[in-house]
Amino acid sequence: MRPVLMACLAALLMVATPTAGATENRDPSDILGNWTFQTKPYREGQCLMSGTARLTPNPEEGVYDCELTAVEVCSLWGRSVVLQTCTARRFGNQVSIRSVIDQFLESKIEGLTYVPDNFALTIQSSQRMYGSLVSAATAPVVFIRSEEGIS
Repeated sequence: MRPVLMACLAALLMVATPTAGATENRDPSDILGNWTFQTKPYREGQCLMSGTARLTPNPEEGVYDCELTAVEVCSLWGRSVVLQTCTARRFGNQVSIRSVIDQFLESKIEGLTYVPDNFALTIQSSQRMYGSLVSAATAPVVFIRSEEGIS
């Protein structure tokens, strides 16, 4: 991995990058599988979102079915864990993810509305996508392919 890319990942995510392995030789156009994601802080640094996304095949070309678990932690109102179903649409190296809330696994303060989490992403490689969370708030986000691959 190039040193500049490693520095960017460390600055954005503050987590380790994936190690070399079977996914290293993956076709960059293949976005199927398991991903982890994390935003930069938003709402004036009060909130951060991380989670997982699993993209699976859909019969329609350029479309993927997905399941997303988002963990939002905000210093003002606590933590929410939300299971969402989603559809990912790919246009060249761009990916749009649109979600629908399935279930609240853990809720923040009662009365606050949670809006589905949508993403606008650019594929950088077979192991990294970056872009924006587009929801009740917006924030830069990075998606990193999980090491366990596709099952």
